[in-house]
Amino acid sequence: MKLIVGLGNPGQEYEITRHNTGRIVLFSLLNKEFYFDKKVNALCAEMKIGKNNVKLVAPETFMNNSGKTMAHLVKAKKDLKDLVVIYDDIDLPLGKIKISFNRSAGGHNGLGSVIKALKSEEFLRIRVGISPATPKGVVKKPKGEKAVLNFLLGEFKKQELEIIKKLSKTIAKAVETIFTEGKDKAMSLYNK
Repeated sequence: MKLIVGLGNPGQEYEITRHNTGRIVLFSLLNKEFYFDKKVNALCAEMKIGKNNVKLVAPETFMNNSGKTMAHLVKAKKDLKDLVVIYDDIDLPLGKIKISFNRSAGGHNGLGSVIKALKSEEFLRIRVGISPATPKGVVKKPKGEKAVLNFLLGEFKKQELEIIKKLSKTIAKAVETIFTEGKDKAMSLYNK
């Protein structure tokens, strides 16, 4: 079974924060109720993409402990090829995505937790930009640890949230390409 994981924090107070972008996208992929899976401590749902059975997973741990859920879902190294993790990226402008494979966490604690739990970086991730940018596309991110944390845990403005939800349709197509035509094809189409 293929896995799509959306990283974020559980709880209503985090629902529309920038750090919850992975969960926002995940819940936008499917218009049906997610159920709580106690064994993996996550909200889950199933869908089909092409001929593939796909499980959507939103860990109910806090972001920095996302790996605890992943350890229950990915049992063998061969299963890593069926995993796509979606998360916020402060280094990308709002409205942009980048598909990456076999890269470091780049300072993202949630992704770091996943890498540590899986003992591997060899899985696909879809990085979703959350930062404001100049008209030329230069990212304007906050400076200093406290400013960055406040930014990440700050809520999206209404028009920003609309951009993310609209972007979810592109991400859905990217995931479909990954699962039906492979990661290289998806990267060539969506990493512009």
